[in-house]
Amino acid sequence: MANRYRGEIEAELGGHRRTLVLTLGALAELEAAFDADDLAALAERFGTGHMKARDLVHIIAAGLRGAGETVRDDEVAAMTAPGGVTTYVRIAADLIAATFDDGSGTA
Repeated sequence: MANRYRGEIEAELGGHRRTLVLTLGALAELEAAFDADDLAALAERFGTGHMKARDLVHIIAAGLRGAGETVRDDEVAAMTAPGGVTTYVRIAADLIAATFDDGSGTA
């Protein structure tokens, strides 16, 4: 079961209920993928609301790896989710919110 206080979320992907979390290593991976200079730049990029499908793959894959799954980006890209693209967007948004939430209820 996911622990929101640790930044974890749960999502159904590829027919399985999975835990995702953006650990420090996963965040470093995303900084590199998005060519962000630091966490503030990464958070700003996520805050624009403009996401490509490739961005969703990177975020979801990093979250799965952060939770201990051994999964490649291309494997994540092939995973299905109930609700399709809307679900992928929600998963990424929930994961980002859980990661950058300061405990005050606002991200």
